[in-house]
Amino acid sequence: MISCAFLQSTYYLHCNKLYRTVHVNQDNTAMSASKRDILVKKALQVFYRNGFHATGMDMLVTETGVSKTSMYKHFRTKDDLILASLRLRDELFRNWLMRRMEELATTPREQLLAMFDALGEWFDQEDFNSCMFIKAASEYPDPDHPVRASAAEHKRLIKHYLVELGEKAGVAEPAQLARRFLLLKEGAIVTAHIQGSAGVAADARQAAQLILTDACQD
Repeated sequence: MISCAFLQSTYYLHCNKLYRTVHVNQDNTAMSASKRDILVKKALQVFYRNGFHATGMDMLVTETGVSKTSMYKHFRTKDDLILASLRLRDELFRNWLMRRMEELATTPREQLLAMFDALGEWFDQEDFNSCMFIKAASEYPDPDHPVRASAAEHKRLIKHYLVELGEKAGVAEPAQLARRFLLLKEGAIVTAHIQGSAGVAADARQAAQLILTDACQD
């Protein structure tokens, strides 16, 4: 994101200290952390494109070029690999979104609205394929499942950021504002994915402007 490739390249430029722990398998043979990073990066692309349940281990082997034996040295199950991919996606997307909002606007109030400008850039990317976390929650409906919990945590962290911006903007009820902005954000993502991106982010921004104006008058 904006495209997967863009986000991933940004991650490796600025966050390459993450995932640098060397993991040791049951035979005490270490696989380099860089190989783990590459596997997670490639798996993220496959899961984002194809979904989770539709992506089997054989497909992962074909798409990533990593053997099952190597995969299982790092991840006991496919779900473990999914969770690692979601952690990476969360890091990439939130870092990109917050940075882009700050680049597009200078004040907290303007930055809140700039979220929809940033989303519009994402929607117009050729590889835009909805939200990975919405997909995860849909495919793993059990709220106690770790994958579902990971998706919920991603949304919670974005909400927390919006609450902080609302507080800085001086709105009367920043938590309420954040909830309403998230409703617009999630709706815009789904609409752009199903019906096409034309005008979606702009419409959401206009609705957000009304909400923000009202919130600042309270």
